[in-house]
Amino acid sequence: MSVVGLDVGSQSCYIAVARAGGIETIANEFSDRCTPSVISFGSKNRTIGVAAKNQQITHANNTVFNFKRFHGRTFNDPFVQKEKENLSYALVPMKNGGVGIKVMYMDEEHLFSVEQITAMLLTKLKETAENNLKKPVTDCVISVPSFFTDAERRSVLDAAQIVGLNCLRLMNDMTAVALNYGIYKPDLPGLDEKPRIVVFVDMGHSAFQVSACAFNKGKLKVLGTAFDPFLGGKNFDEKLVEHFCAEFKTKYKLDVKSKIRALLRLYQECEKLKKQMSSISMDLPLNIECFMNDQDVMGKMNRAQFEELCAELLQKIEVPLHSLMEQTQLKVEDVSAVEIVGGTTRIPGVKEKIAKFFEKDVSTTLNADEAVARGCALQCAILSPAFKVREFSVTDAVPFPISLVWSHDSEYTEGVHEVFGRNHAAPFSKVLTFFRSGPFELEAFYSDPQGVPYPEAKIGRFIVQNVTAQKDGEKSRVKVKVRVNTHGIFTVSTASMVEKVPAEDSELPSVEADIECQSQRPPENPDAEANEKKVDQPPEAKKPKIKVVNVELPVEANLVWQLGRDLLNMYIETEGKMIMQDKLEKERNDAKNAVEEYVYEFRDKLCGPYEKFICEQDHQNFLKLLTETEDWLYEEGEDQAKQAYVDKLEELMKIGTPVKVRFQEAEERPKAFEDLGQRLQHYAKIAADFRASDEKYNHIDESEMKKVEKSVNEVMEWMNNVMNAQARKSLDQDPVVRAQEIKAKIKELKNICEPVVTQPKPKIESPKLERTPNGPNTDKKEDDLDQGKNNFGAEPPHQNGECYPNEKSSVHMDLD
Repeated sequence: MSVVGLDVGSQSCYIAVARAGGIETIANEFSDRCTPSVISFGSKNRTIGVAAKNQQITHANNTVFNFKRFHGRTFNDPFVQKEKENLSYALVPMKNGGVGIKVMYMDEEHLFSVEQITAMLLTKLKETAENNLKKPVTDCVISVPSFFTDAERRSVLDAAQIVGLNCLRLMNDMTAVALNYGIYKPDLPGLDEKPRIVVFVDMGHSAFQVSACAFNKGKLKVLGTAFDPFLGGKNFDEKLVEHFCAEFKTKYKLDVKSKIRALLRLYQECEKLKKQMSSISMDLPLNIECFMNDQDVMGKMNRAQFEELCAELLQKIEVPLHSLMEQTQLKVEDVSAVEIVGGTTRIPGVKEKIAKFFEKDVSTTLNADEAVARGCALQCAILSPAFKVREFSVTDAVPFPISLVWSHDSEYTEGVHEVFGRNHAAPFSKVLTFFRSGPFELEAFYSDPQGVPYPEAKIGRFIVQNVTAQKDGEKSRVKVKVRVNTHGIFTVSTASMVEKVPAEDSELPSVEADIECQSQRPPENPDAEANEKKVDQPPEAKKPKIKVVNVELPVEANLVWQLGRDLLNMYIETEGKMIMQDKLEKERNDAKNAVEEYVYEFRDKLCGPYEKFICEQDHQNFLKLLTETEDWLYEEGEDQAKQAYVDKLEELMKIGTPVKVRFQEAEERPKAFEDLGQRLQHYAKIAADFRASDEKYNHIDESEMKKVEKSVNEVMEWMNNVMNAQARKSLDQDPVVRAQEIKAKIKELKNICEPVVTQPKPKIESPKLERTPNGPNTDKKEDDLDQGKNNFGAEPPHQNGECYPNEKSSVHMDLD
């Protein structure tokens, strides 16, 4: 069972997996642990990740990036309209009002939803994880910004479902970082001690997030979160781009913004310059060759100028920090450490602002890029039965207060209730009780719309159906369970109606049912009351027993953003077709590359090591064929079906393979003959020693040795014949014998000779002698005197059964 954590960022993604040795961040096919969040569409297939980023400038109109923040938003959303101006690809409205991305794919115009685009990125991440783990990946934990609303979170879950991923939890970025930090800390306070407060600060490519967390041993609680969803690394890049656009307009009379490719190149160079300024404070050059109209441009910038340029952005850092401290009622001295993550926190000015606010040095013990992915993998391991993880509970916080308003008519007054306050513990469930005589509606919304970075305050409408009045006309009691689930999404999970039904005297209450009397509280022992008769009252006056049962009620949810089942199924089918097309195109390209590789490799070797192994006429013809094949590859063969390349390779191999075989045989054959010759000499010498009555081999039977001699003579004759025949052949002719045949002869010879020449000599057992003290042995029988002792009871002059020359021994030996 796979355990995978996915950090899906606006600019790049990271994948962490759990192994027996711990959590590991894995690399993609380019040996890079960072996979860009970029998808490029071509006439034959899609490219995703590093390959797509490389096409960002050359295929600007069909390369999609910075799409994460479009999840769960409508096309008319002010944020979408603002971002639309800075994109190289086209945004258009979908039929459901969502954001559509228009690209040319397979030489046709296609419209993809944001969920589909994210699903494509997840497909790549899933494939990378599967290649690394060597097994299918299904279960995962995916990170989302803590400020994502319900609509955005549901949209991300839909994207995961399109690609067949079972997202066990959508985890807030900051919570994942906190888990990655806390689970490895051995010195956390005990459960009954004051918790350790740590603030985590994350500034990535597009957003700024902070959270305060309380740690105890085996426990993490998020106290509060704050954020600026519109402050990130790309805003710093934009400041540099604006600066150089103005400079180039004055200096070179170039309108950079008029050409999207030039603008994208400038963005890439400015991002590199920003990273360099994080470590170098002096002047740094910005040089771009053939920037516009074949004109080179140059500029320069130093850290001080950069910080002055971004002073406004740096001032914005303090706002979320102040907000966090106000929410949590913490003081700066309460915070024991400030951990920073995210690529943009490497900017010295950003670090300084954070350190100055908290009046302490910031800590960088966590990997700034991979901390979120590692935290997600840890959470997945905790949720997975496949891994045993140290006990560690995670309590998240609700980022925005959520309220319910219920329907009303002439009979009911309107009711509003805040069910989850800001920073309320999550996941969490509450049960609300309503008294109703018919179906009713609940509407969930964010209590503080100004604090939510999303234009729609509504979450959804929930209609509780099949509600009826009691038989006596009274309103029914309806219990509604509301929940913020593990994904951070608000739901009305269940609703049930409390119904009173008559109970038979003999009927015992079930485990789920409650027993109530109509006019009094139920006694401690209802069974006793059921069988008991009151003396002063006739039986008919006894109160009838009522059984109270909970009847489950259906709840219809009308959410602000939710893909319909039919649309989701269509997206799943479309993604499957695109995956298959990518696979076919990869196989086609691999077949084409195989032909190209064969042409270049063989042409080099025909003028080198293979030259002697092909006759002059065939040599010229083959070189000509290789050149024709190369020309074909770059002309009519540029875009052929896979089978065309397979056939072309087979045509070349019909000529090339025999040449290659001759070369390989000429390399291997002498060594094989040498090995065979040595083996023959070895066995021939043994046979000769046997004939010379060498005592080493005198235990071998004559008939067995004859087999060895016969086999040696036959193989020697065969070797001489084939060596002579091979000597008469030129190098450009097929060999008489292959190295494999010679090796087979060696094996055959060993199978016959080795068992004979290596058979062991018979073992002679050493006799066991009994030693007795000098003098007559009165305890022994007379027969014992013959077993290693002389007539006087003394030891004979030999030890361990060894007899000296000319000496008689009374030791009896049994020889095998």
